[in-house]
Order: sequence, then structure tokens, then C-alpha cells
Amino acid sequence: MENERGREIRFPQERHRKMADLIALRGHISVDELIETFAVSGPTVRRDLDFLARAGIAVRTHGGVTASDRAAGQEPLFMEKLRRQQSAKSTIAQAAARHVENGMRVTLDSGTTALALARLLAGKSIRMTATDIKAAEIAATGDTEVVIAGGTLRNGYFSIVGDETAAAIAAQPTADIFFLSADAVDGSGVSNVTIEEARVKRAAIANAKRTVLIADHTKLDRREPAEVCAWGAIDLFITDRHSGAVAQSYAGAATRVELCGPGPGKEGKTKT
Repeated sequence: MENERGREIRFPQERHRKMADLIALRGHISVDELIETFAVSGPTVRRDLDFLARAGIAVRTHGGVTASDRAAGQEPLFMEKLRRQQSAKSTIAQAAARHVENGMRVTLDSGTTALALARLLAGKSIRMTATDIKAAEIAATGDTEVVIAGGTLRNGYFSIVGDETAAAIAAQPTADIFFLSADAVDGSGVSNVTIEEARVKRAAIANAKRTVLIADHTKLDRREPAEVCAWGAIDLFITDRHSGAVAQSYAGAATRVELCGPGPGKEGKTKT
């Protein structure tokens, strides 16, 4: 007989969604815990986990499952990234948008935090170079002039990568500001899952007067294989308040750390 939680989840699609949310929140969870939580049989949970693994949301482990982005070198697909940390990404995007004025040349990185920023910049009188198809589509309205850096589209992620992309960015007039997104951030700097994206990010950093890192707390104290840059290349780091002391510990290397969202302390230290 199903318990109260089991009666609330009648359809597999809803159970998959709730299970994916729980795995993303916990990072790792056992099969036994999932059986108890969702009031279904062991075989049902294992079929659900097989489905989530095929979708790139989770990685099966002995007796349980791990969120796909906790496994080294594995990157969740765009739609999985999109639904994660939505409130934090929105807050970061709002803070970042305040650094953009009419008439600026802006380079916008790929990723879902950058996508949230693109929504806020859409219609503003700026020239934007985009390395993400979805961000370009959203921003291209009103007085916003959008340039797409040509190259190869990453299937399932919508970012544009390759030597052509890096060359196209380098050929653009110098940007006033580059908004850099990240797969991982630690004391050494910013790193990424793929070398192709890292190469494009480095080209954009080199072609901008200022580089602003936009990343939520789930990216902190992590490292991926492809190095993007050290802290010396970053002028400002905007993150949500849940980053707390970890983000503040980077303030000695970054020019400034801005903690956004409700709570005490809106900004970090300024480098001396």
C-alpha cells in the first residue's frame, strides 16, 4: 500500500522530475532511500534511474545514483542546467545587468546564467556578441544589436565553439565588458568541462576591457579538466549570497566579489 507521498505522484513523468530534483539537491542518494521516499518498488526505481541516466541527469553508482554534474568531466544537458538554481541565477543576472549601460559593447558567454542575463539586457541600446544561440535569440529585440560569433554549435547545449568562434571574437572591436560563465570555480580560478568552450572564453577575456564572472554557489570549490583563467583575469565576481565565506575567500585574488540577494553584505572586499 502506498504512503502519502506515493499517492501524490501518480505518473512516471512526475516521479522522474521529482526524483531528478532530489538527486540534484542531495548530490548522491541510495536506491533504498528512493524506494522509501517515492513508495515504489526496487525494480521501478531502477528503471527510473536508467531513464535519468540516459537523459544525462544522473550517473548510476553501486547501490545508488549521483547527480551527473558531480561526476568529473560529465556535463548535464542544457534543459537539466536550465531548471537548476533558477532563483540564484535570476538574482545574479539582475546584479550583472546593473553593470551595463546604453551604448556599451557586451560579450555574453554561453550557459543558463548568461541566458537569464540576456533576458534582462534584451531591448537595451547595446551591441552584444553572443556565443550562445539561445541567448542571441532572446536578446535580439528592440535596440539591441546582436552579433553571433560563428563556429560549431554544440548539440544539446546551444553554445558556439571552435577556432572559428575564437577568431570571430578576436576580430570584433574590444568589448567594454565580458560576462563569463563557469562550470567550476576554485581558488585557482575558472575551469570548464570542455576544451572547446574554454578556448572561446579565453578569446573573449582577451578581447574585453573588463571580465565579470557570473556563477552560483553550486559551482564553487570545484575543478574541471579545461582551465579557463586564473583570478588575475577577472575584474568582478558576482554570485549569490549562499556562496558566503567561500566566495569571500576569493576576494584577495579577484578585484571584487559581489554577493547578491537578500541578507547582510552585498559586496565583498576590494583587492588592495
